Amino acid sequence: MNHSINPADGSVVFDGQWSTVCEIDNAIDEASGAKADWGSQSLEFRESIVRRFAAYVSENAESLSQLIMREVGKLRSDAAAEVAAVVAKADISIEMMRGRRGDLESESRDVISQIRYRPLGVVVVLGPFNFPAHLPCGHIIPALLAGNTVVFKPSELAPAVGKWLGDAWREAGLPTGVLQLVQGDAAVARAAIADERIAGVFFTGGYRSGAAIHRQLAGRPEVLLALEMGGNNAIVVAPPFDIDTAASTVATSAFISAGQRCTCARRLIVIDDEAGHKTVGRLVEIVSEMTCGLPSDGPEVDMGPVVSTAAATHLIQTQAAWILSGGVAKLAMEPSPRSPALVSPGIIDMTDRKTVDDDEWFGPLLQVYRVKDFEAAIQLAGATRYGLAAGLIGGTEAMFDHFRRSIAAGIVNWNVPTTGASSRLPFGGVGHSGNHRPAGSYAVDFCNDPIASMIVKPK
Repeated sequence: MNHSINPADGSVVFDGQWSTVCEIDNAIDEASGAKADWGSQSLEFRESIVRRFAAYVSENAESLSQLIMREVGKLRSDAAAEVAAVVAKADISIEMMRGRRGDLESESRDVISQIRYRPLGVVVVLGPFNFPAHLPCGHIIPALLAGNTVVFKPSELAPAVGKWLGDAWREAGLPTGVLQLVQGDAAVARAAIADERIAGVFFTGGYRSGAAIHRQLAGRPEVLLALEMGGNNAIVVAPPFDIDTAASTVATSAFISAGQRCTCARRLIVIDDEAGHKTVGRLVEIVSEMTCGLPSDGPEVDMGPVVSTAAATHLIQTQAAWILSGGVAKLAMEPSPRSPALVSPGIIDMTDRKTVDDDEWFGPLLQVYRVKDFEAAIQLAGATRYGLAAGLIGGTEAMFDHFRRSIAAGIVNWNVPTTGASSRLPFGGVGHSGNHRPAGSYAVDFCNDPIASMIVKPK
């Protein structure tokens, strides 16, 4: 069975069957059969389908927002913002496809030099639960614009949103076979990836799953792999800075979307002086005043539940392990009697802990480290195998330039939350956070192959 549970109240949102091996094979058959015709269509035709999809999502925004709220526990404002991002992705992807992957031609001494683009073929898109509509569409839309056909497997925690998107593409007039939906867990993903007809795999999710896909594709260099994974993101506060502004920016970075964004700050690094101590104290005050509740609460609370009871339990256990090994709770994460998936935000000072785990925990749990100076802060911020996001609050322009050069991350912000990102910029990381295939506006770059031609036309 494949079902999803509303994390707020435990009700069943989606109840269906996982795709069988036979159904996966049929889906790839359909996508393979449709790729020649879809790939031969003009870009203008494919753009028209994408625009109709965006229009359908816009017209039915409330329906999709409500489904996201029920299936993954997002607050109303967060779900609405995600749906708006799906709509905006259409025009941005069209603009980037034309600007970054448009045909080019020049002529010198009767020799014409051309660049044209060829679609990859059938690509597999594996979606996450935290942005179950926006992030899959960030891969699906440019893939379709480039002329690929798509086999889409949503997160097993968000199958209903995945089905909604598949239905929306059909309503938009996408030809039969071009987008195939399969449902299930990692076993379904492995079965699709194993098929020799697959030309690309676009994944968004955690490092362990991404690394498993990388291993599965070993020896198949013909399959393009784009990995968008998580992070152990650091946010550094350094003088000069305003304490209230710094604390507020850190709170947003760590606890927006219940800490379930891959760019959320996981580690706060401050200078071990009076201003640093006051910043941590002010952060604790701000976070203590945050309201935690369910998406149905009115007025809207500051933080909702995490995606599942299992996720909440794991976070509580992680905090306990940190404290047992020397961490000090500045603000302890607590479970809520209202829902087993609802926890309060936690802030744990890890300065005196002897060992530090370099891992990603996906939720509202922030580590604090106190260091002697800015150079020590940079060194600690960069002491991770991950490389998705980092931020500097305060400092000078010269300090930010030094920070950006020193930190191996794909997103490095200054006086903006680590979660601050624009769809017009690349989005991705290095190390355990990605394989040099940033998404965002740059997703168009890995959806087709450039074909170089030198041409002398007959006289």
